Amino acid sequence: MIFDTTLQNKDNEILMTDIVGRRFSFFESIKMNGIGSKRMIIESVSPSMDQLMNTVSDINYANIELRKNGIIVHINQGLKTYSWVIPFHQLHTYQSDGFSIHANGSHVRFMNNKLLKENKMFLSKMMNLKAKSQEQFNFQFN
Repeated sequence: MIFDTTLQNKDNEILMTDIVGRRFSFFESIKMNGIGSKRMIIESVSPSMDQLMNTVSDINYANIELRKNGIIVHINQGLKTYSWVIPFHQLHTYQSDGFSIHANGSHVRFMNNKLLKENKMFLSKMMNLKAKSQEQFNFQFN
């Protein structure tokens, strides 16, 4: 689900909290060495998200925020900010020529450059949180 978060909206914040859980507390974020990524350059997006990209040849940036039960991808379009809310059970990531995040038939692909390499520790932290989240839903089959 994508929200326009340029201006603060209490209803949007409540919906985002319902989908991906509450924010980490100040002390939890210090313990985790931060809950937000540095900005990364967007290489491409799925056709359903094309309207979020700059129409001129500006560079599109995004960063990722960790939440208790998912992530929020904040996409910057000029002076506007859009937030793509993804719960962990819908999150899929792929590492090939770059790094991409997929959920519900949409994707954002990040350029493989220095900015992506700076976020390597953050991305592994994100994948560890996803794995911990999925452990609670392991089913035993006989």
